[in-house]
Formats: sequence, C-alpha cells, structure tokens
Amino acid sequence: MSEGLIHVALAILYNKNGQFLMQLRDNIPTIVHPGKWSFFGGHLEPGEVPAEGVKRELLEEIGYTPAELREFRCYSDGKVARHIFYAPLNRGLDELQLNEGWDMGLITTQEIEKGEAFSEKAGGVWPLSDVYRSILLEFISQNSGLFGDF
Repeated sequence: MSEGLIHVALAILYNKNGQFLMQLRDNIPTIVHPGKWSFFGGHLEPGEVPAEGVKRELLEEIGYTPAELREFRCYSDGKVARHIFYAPLNRGLDELQLNEGWDMGLITTQEIEKGEAFSEKAGGVWPLSDVYRSILLEFISQNSGLFGDF
C-alpha cells in the first residue's frame, strides 16, 4: 500500500429491495463527514489487508459480517484510498447492533439520488456524504442486476 495515504475499507451492503445500509455519522464537527449518511467501515490497522479490515470494522460497528464480501473498486484522491467492498445484507435492521454512529438506516435509490435521507433517531432529514453518494450511484449503475439475487 502507498506510503502517506490513509487507507480505509468500507462496505456497500444492500438488500433484495435495492436498499442500502448506511450509517448516519455523529454530528460532531471534529470527525470526518459529521451528520452525514456514510458507509460502515473504517481505517485499516498497520499491516492489515483491506478484505480483513472491512470484516473487522463491520463486526465492530454493527455486530455482523456477511459471509462473502466482494471488492468493487478502490478510490483514491491522493490523501485517502477508499477500498470499497459489497455484499447482500441478509439481516434486518433489528438483527444488527449499532455500535458506532448516530443512526443506521436502509436508504433507497431515490434517497441516494436526492442526496438526503430521513433519520427518526436524529429527528430529521440528513445529507448523504457527497463522496459516498457518488460511489453508490456508480455502484448502482454498474450492478443493478444484483438486487433480488439472494
């Protein structure tokens, strides 16, 4: 992995209805993407490969790791390398445990296109992170046949 780059491993988890599991980040100005809908995942530990890091992060953040995560792409902006993985979500929200973030939700394609989604827990409509919205739109356009294939 490239020196100087921050490496993160993130997951696109989707259900058969074409909804995407996302985390509403805490609304704390000192964190990355405060008060925005983002992917679950996070920083890789020293020497950790992205495929293992995404599994560890999911287990830490929602108490669940899909049986198989596939690599979608790596997006790098020169500062952060975002290793994106995807898998079907074979659990309901009630079977997940939110251990990090303000809320989690199943976000529809229409909400992704609009760039915002409602959170009952946070009491309102909150924006999607521009970075993750863009990645999701690309993922959806390239993988629309995945939804319903469980």
